[in-house]
Amino acid sequence: MNKAAELGVEPVRHLLFKYALPAIIAMTATSLYNIVDSIYIGHGCGTLALSALTVAKPFMDICAAFGSLVGVGASSLLAIYLGEKDYDRANRVLGNVIVMNIILSALVMVVGLVWLDPILMLFGASEDTLLYAHEYMEIILYGNILTHLYFGLNAMLRSAGHPRFSMTATIVAVVVNIILDPIFIFGLDMGVRGAALATIISQAIAVTWQVTKFTNKNELVRFHRGIWRLNRHITFRALAIGMSPFLYNIAHCVVVIIINNQLKAFGGDTAIASYGVINRLTFVFAMMVMGLNQGMQPIAGFNYGAGQYDRMLRSFYLTCKYATYVMGAVFILGECCPRLVTQMFTHDPELLDFTIKPMRIICSTMLIIGFQMVTGNLFTSIGRAGKAIFLSLTRQVLYLIPLALFLPYLFTNDPILGVWWSIPISDTLSAVTAAVMLAVELKHFRTA
Repeated sequence: MNKAAELGVEPVRHLLFKYALPAIIAMTATSLYNIVDSIYIGHGCGTLALSALTVAKPFMDICAAFGSLVGVGASSLLAIYLGEKDYDRANRVLGNVIVMNIILSALVMVVGLVWLDPILMLFGASEDTLLYAHEYMEIILYGNILTHLYFGLNAMLRSAGHPRFSMTATIVAVVVNIILDPIFIFGLDMGVRGAALATIISQAIAVTWQVTKFTNKNELVRFHRGIWRLNRHITFRALAIGMSPFLYNIAHCVVVIIINNQLKAFGGDTAIASYGVINRLTFVFAMMVMGLNQGMQPIAGFNYGAGQYDRMLRSFYLTCKYATYVMGAVFILGECCPRLVTQMFTHDPELLDFTIKPMRIICSTMLIIGFQMVTGNLFTSIGRAGKAIFLSLTRQVLYLIPLALFLPYLFTNDPILGVWWSIPISDTLSAVTAAVMLAVELKHFRTA
C-alpha cells in the first residue's frame, strides 16, 4: 500500500529517473502545448493577439502562484510525513489541499473578474491588445478553481508515489487541449476565447481523472471522512513551505509587468511580442528542469524526513547535472538559430528581424540557470522555507527589477538593449547567490 516507501531504499539514480521522467514528459507536453497554443493564436489571430497573450501570461502566473502556494507546499509536506511514517497527517494534507485550493481560487477569480481591465493595462496591454487579453483572461478566470485543483492534485500524486499517474493526467489535459484548440479557434471562429475555453475543458477532464486515484480504497493516501477540516498546523506549515514558489511566481509577474511596460515604452507591441516568443522557447526547457525538480522533490523530502541525508544530497547533485544538460540545449538553440525558432510563431518580417538579437542576449546565460532552479527547489523540498523564500526573491526583486528599470538609461543610443541585458545579468548574480547559500547548507549536513 505504501508505494512511497521505495523513496528511502531504492537506488537514488533509479528513483530520480522513475519520478522525474514522467514529470519531465508531463511538463514538456505542457510547454509544447503552450507553444502550439501560441502558434495557433499567432497565425490565426495575428501579432496583436500574440502580444496580448504575452500580456495575459503574468496574470495567469499570478493565478497559478496561489495554486503553487498550496500545492507545492502541501506536496513537500506530504513527502516529509510519509518519510516520518505519519500516515494520519499525510491524509489530512490531502483533504486540506483541496479545501485551501477551492477557497483561494474562488477569491482570485472574483478579484480578477472585478478589476480585469485595469490589471491587464498594468501588465502592459495597449488599446490595441486589451480586447484580446480581456477575452482570453475572462474565460481563464471563470475556470480558475479547476486550474488550482488540477495542479494541486498532480503535485500530491507525485509525492504519494504515483508519478506516472500524474504524468498521464497532464498528457490527457494537453492532448485534449491541442485537439480542441483548432476546433474552437478556427472551426467555431472563437479566436482567443476558444483557446482559453479549450484550456479549461481539458483541465476539467484531467481533474476527473486525478480524483479516481484518490477515491481508490486501496491507496494509502486517499479521500475519506475526517480529512477535510482545515488543520492549523498542516495549513500554516504547508503555506510556509509553499511561500517560496508563491513569492517567486508573484515576483516573476511583477518583473514581467515592468519588462512589458519598459518594452512598450522603448519598442512598442512588437517588442512585447518578441519577448513572448523568447519566453516560449526558454519555457519549454525550464519546464523540463521543473520536471526534474518535481522528480527530486519527493526523494529529497522523504529522505530528509527519514534522516538519510546522503541520499537526499545525491538526488540534488544528480538533478543539478541533468538540469545543466537541459539548459545547455536552449543555450545552443538561442545562440545558433534564433530566426528559425521565431519562424515557428510568426511570418511577420518585422518581428522576425527584431527577435534575433534579444534572443541571443537572453539565452547567453542559460547554462547556469538550471543550478539556481534546482538549489531553490532543494530548500523547498526539505522545508527550509526562509532560505527558499530568500533565494526565490533574489533574482526577481533584488537583481532583475532594479536592472530592468535603470539599465535602459545607460544604453542611451538604444535603451531597449538595457531591458534585454538586465535578464542575463540578474541570472548570473542569482546563481552566485545560490552557490553561496548552498555551500553554507552543505556544511550543516556534513556535520549532521
